[in-house]
Amino acid sequence: MVSGSRALFGTQEMRAAVGHAVPFVLWFDFLAGFVYLLAGAALLARRNWAGSASLFVAASTLLVFGAFGVHVLDGGTYELRTIGAMTLRSLFWIVVTVVAFRALKKLRVRVPVRVPEV
Repeated sequence: MVSGSRALFGTQEMRAAVGHAVPFVLWFDFLAGFVYLLAGAALLARRNWAGSASLFVAASTLLVFGAFGVHVLDGGTYELRTIGAMTLRSLFWIVVTVVAFRALKKLRVRVPVRVPEV
């Protein structure tokens, strides 16, 4: 979020330092950072919706990565490091999603608590 905000809202020099960054990818990365924090907090708190949140992040990242691919194939300018960053983000959130759903499934299958008879 910090680097994205510098690229979007920073000084002219800060914006020039990002080179040929693709604006919609920059905006996505900046806004998705807030969702990353929310999904991470939900995962740590073992919320039922944490798996869905991570799935949303993974799917939206893949959609933006696909749109970025179309941009590149159309001859748009881009930074090579964007391919690496989007690949890493996509793989990370796919793995997090799989692990989250497996862990949350195990949490739902709990041993019944024995209630003492009165």
